[in-house]
Amino acid sequence: MSTPEPPAPAALLRRALAVLTEMAPAAVELGEVFRAAGHELALVGGPVRDAFLGRTSNDLDFATSASPDETQALLARWGDAHWDIGKEFGTIGARRFARTGGSGAGAAPASGDVVVEVTTYRSDEYDPASRKPVVAFGDTLDGDLSRRDFTVNAMAVRLPDLTFVDPFDGLSDLARGVLRTPIAPERSFDDDPLRMMRAARFAGQLGFDVEPATRQAIVDMAGRIEIVSAERVQAEISKLLLSDRPRAGLEVLVDTGLADHVLPELPALRLEIDEHHRHKDVYQHSLTVLEQAIAQETGPDGPVPAPDLVLRLASLLHDVGKPATRRFEPGGGVSFHHHEVVGAKLVAKRLRALKYEKQVVKDVARLVELHLRFHGYGDGQWTDSAVRRYVTDAGPLLERLHRLTRADSTTRNRRKAQRLADSYTDLEHRIAALREQEEIDAIRPDLDGSQIMAVLGIAPGPAVGQAYKHLLALRMEHGPLGTERAEQELRTWWAGREA
Repeated sequence: MSTPEPPAPAALLRRALAVLTEMAPAAVELGEVFRAAGHELALVGGPVRDAFLGRTSNDLDFATSASPDETQALLARWGDAHWDIGKEFGTIGARRFARTGGSGAGAAPASGDVVVEVTTYRSDEYDPASRKPVVAFGDTLDGDLSRRDFTVNAMAVRLPDLTFVDPFDGLSDLARGVLRTPIAPERSFDDDPLRMMRAARFAGQLGFDVEPATRQAIVDMAGRIEIVSAERVQAEISKLLLSDRPRAGLEVLVDTGLADHVLPELPALRLEIDEHHRHKDVYQHSLTVLEQAIAQETGPDGPVPAPDLVLRLASLLHDVGKPATRRFEPGGGVSFHHHEVVGAKLVAKRLRALKYEKQVVKDVARLVELHLRFHGYGDGQWTDSAVRRYVTDAGPLLERLHRLTRADSTTRNRRKAQRLADSYTDLEHRIAALREQEEIDAIRPDLDGSQIMAVLGIAPGPAVGQAYKHLLALRMEHGPLGTERAEQELRTWWAGREA
């Protein structure tokens, strides 16, 4: 299949004009407010780039010659709400509500709301000993654009007259689908090393290639990313994983050496393949599993709405325990015993280091731990008890586990792949059948703590918990017992315990 030709700059300009015309009333009006006060204002960054890509945004980014205090005063008059959360970096935000919109700076934007962020012309530089950028305000639009990450984000539209500004030929790069820094990449990445991570992210989000000089600078300077805070790195990893084509961006991370510093477990999956090719390339397998899991995400009303960060993290990292557990067996075989247990620990440690939320860490690690459980199912030989335990152990992660397990089949043997798919379908049918018969998603003993104490005539204490666990095990093994049988089983257990 031939690759379609990228659109010519002239075609992009026509497309952008249509989008900018749609967003122009609010932007132009704001430009007039700033010009009347003697200040410059320009639409910059993502909204301009997206206009050329045919995308409209209600969240608009502007750059201005006004100081933060002057900007705050002007936005207070223009908008229905404003906030100064980024004032130390020169950024003031504001929202103009739609006719049916809500109120307050924290309210969710309604359809038709216009949200703006206006930032004083600036440049960000890092102190070599600091993890935070040092903010220096500038006085020209071209100077501000020179400090942007890539030329496709260094285009602007002056307001209110809608004059297009492109000092670094970003439009040509956009037409060619390449990422290039406005200034020398070494200087750009030295000023803000996080821009190297954004190159990977935009490769995934936009499907663009990193041009050779920029890529080489990332290779040469990858270690510089270590001065950036874990929170900022994590945000870029998450944005990349939630993009439409994360594989392309992940390959940039690994191929340039960035991943060695921010997600070393991923390049570690590039295990050497023995000369007989008796095991898969685990790295490529993991990227394929990620793509196949993404394909199984659902619409907003489905059980796993796209994009799902937990599923994507688990799919990418499910085999990170393999390098540490690889063993070459007699006869040339390769084994990875208990790699799911080792992998779950490695994943939890890495995600905690990246400052992910506790629940995300817990959920991803649990999915990694459970991802091999299905392979004990064989030809449907699990008992109902085993099926109950599978559902109970997965808990609220069951739908994600379904998708991870199916995605984990990357064999080229069609017959084997179909057999695995059919076997998992059989397991899902058994789960559905048990759901109809009993409350399989919230399995509890037939007697609660109060009933246990009443039957045995005991006070609260450790024995109640032990009795509860015994009845839960019976419930797992045999299904619902009913109150009468459960009481009989409890008394029998208690008598044996006292003997």
